Amino acid sequence: MNSPARKLGPRDRLIAALDDGLRTLFASPSASRPTPGQPQSEIEDPAARRHAAGLMRVNHAGEVCAQALYSGQALVARDRRTRAVLEVAAAEERDHLAWCETRLNELDSRPSFLSPVWFAGSFALGVASGLAGDRWSLGFLVETERQVEHHLDSHLQQLPDQDLRSRAVVAQMREDEIRHGESGKEAGGAALPLVVRYAMKATATVMTRTAYWV
Repeated sequence: MNSPARKLGPRDRLIAALDDGLRTLFASPSASRPTPGQPQSEIEDPAARRHAAGLMRVNHAGEVCAQALYSGQALVARDRRTRAVLEVAAAEERDHLAWCETRLNELDSRPSFLSPVWFAGSFALGVASGLAGDRWSLGFLVETERQVEHHLDSHLQQLPDQDLRSRAVVAQMREDEIRHGESGKEAGGAALPLVVRYAMKATATVMTRTAYWV
């Protein structure tokens, strides 16, 4: 007779969060869904190819941040429903991470060298927002996804027209991010103060501008 599943305590969740971090930073990510679009490695214009790689490196860094953020929030979430919303979002963000790495490989490029920095900072933000309470934590998720949606819109405008693979990846990521934000709202996410939203945007700007090159 099978024994009932053991409920994870704080120590177990901390170990799981550390394991997620190590996998995000040092293991090749695997996706539960196929990479959108058809494999495409050739972009004739070298400048366009470098630009596409820079944009996809930024997106990869953003997905590292998402893994860390949601892991930190889930670690301290009080309500089981809140934790479930965060875990579903994190699972789909793992797909995004794998897709971005696949596309970087196809473009003969690489992720940001600063991925451990992005992860550490985002994990700390996730824990801090989670400690403020579940409504604020979910509100942080909603605002994060809103800003990411606008960020991906800008990438769809900037990616070379001939880079159909990257465009397909970014378009699917955008759909998923919108759905994550809606889930956070439905679960009771609170609207964040304006100063917090501006601070989040400023931090994201530093990350995106740095990750494009480094």
